[in-house]
Formats: sequence, C-alpha cells, structure tokens
Amino acid sequence: MITVHGLVKRFGMKTILRSLDFEVRPGEFVALLGPNGAGKTTFLRILASLSRPSQGEVSVAGFPLPEQAAAVRARLGVVSHLSLLYGDLTAEENLRFFGRMYGISNRDTRVSEVLEMVDLASRRGDLVRTFSRGMQQRLAIGRAVLHNPDVMLLDEAYTGLDQDASAMLDSVLRSVVARGRTVVMTSHDLMHAEELATRFDILSHGVITASVGRKQLGKSNLPSFYRKALAG
Repeated sequence: MITVHGLVKRFGMKTILRSLDFEVRPGEFVALLGPNGAGKTTFLRILASLSRPSQGEVSVAGFPLPEQAAAVRARLGVVSHLSLLYGDLTAEENLRFFGRMYGISNRDTRVSEVLEMVDLASRRGDLVRTFSRGMQQRLAIGRAVLHNPDVMLLDEAYTGLDQDASAMLDSVLRSVVARGRTVVMTSHDLMHAEELATRFDILSHGVITASVGRKQLGKSNLPSFYRKALAG
C-alpha cells in the first residue's frame, strides 16, 4: 500500500531524511515513533503529497509521488496539526465542500453520519472559527474519514483531544483497520501507540533504525524497545 525506497529530503544544506526505506502492507497500522527533529512530520508530509522528495521513490496505493499526487490524495485521509478546515464555513458546510471534492454520491447521508460520529451534530450550523481547538480536531477527523480512504496518515492527531474525543478516535482507527485499510501514525505517546498499532517503526536522524511487530515484542514492552533503538 505504501512503498518508499531511498527517500532523501533536504531543506537547503540540511538533510532531514537520509535514504529512508519504508513499506506498509494493506491493513497494517504502523506507529512511527521518534524524538523531536527525527523527520516524522516531514516524512508524513511527503506521503500526503504536501512536500516533494529531494530524491528517492515513493508510491501510495500504487500511485507514484509526486507524479500522481491527485490520485493519491483521493485515497488519503490526513489528520495533522493543521485542521485544513475553513473557519468561515459551518461544520456541515466544511464536510459538504470536501464531500463534493471527493465525489461522494450520498453526500447528505454521509455528512450526517460523520457529524454524529465525531459528536458535532448539535453544532453542525456553527462557524468553525467559533470552535475550540479540540472541536476543530474532531471535525478534522471527520473530514479525514468522510470518503472512507484507503490510507490514513495521522501526525500527533491526539493533540488537543479530551478523553472522550480520544476514545472516539481510537474507535475510528480500529474500525478503519478492521475494514482492511492502512494507517500510519506519528505519536510521542508510546503507551497509547502500543494499544493501537500492529507495527512500530523508530525514526531517528532521518532513517528507520528499528522495526518490530506487536507479536514480536515478546516480553519487552514498547518503551523498552524504543529506548534500545535510540541508544543504537
């Protein structure tokens, strides 16, 4: 579903990603872990077709990037630090707009379903700029799953969510994986990642330094594996 070979990303003289290789099969839930500055957000932006690689090969859902970015975006759901919402539109208008972009045929029904799912049905007519950070993140999650994407990319998606919203996102992600979809999520919350993901990749200094499946963790827990991976 996602294939990356020899990925390099530079900003001027600074190299962020260094000949990175990465592969995710359909139905996998990969937690991408690493310290600040490791390149996690940069990597997800490339997978989301929001940034171009300096060199290397990247394909998502069988489409190469950046050559077929439009085809990739149609199959992606992205939740990041930016909500990618329009503040002067209502919650419902935002979802209707994205529904038209994705060509959803049963748009009215699907928008109502998603508003109920993210617990914003009672605020459907309110302008998004009046929403709290947590409410905007709820709606951003709704935007990301609106078109039932093949691949979900989440960059610290739990930031700003209260306990109920976090539980809602947990449920959404488990449902996505149960339908055979693919998820890649960055997180600093190792305990939370350990509960959700089926695989854990450690990104440090621009490369994947270690990778382990949930079943292969054995008696070691994820924080222990993470510390050992960073220690080299």
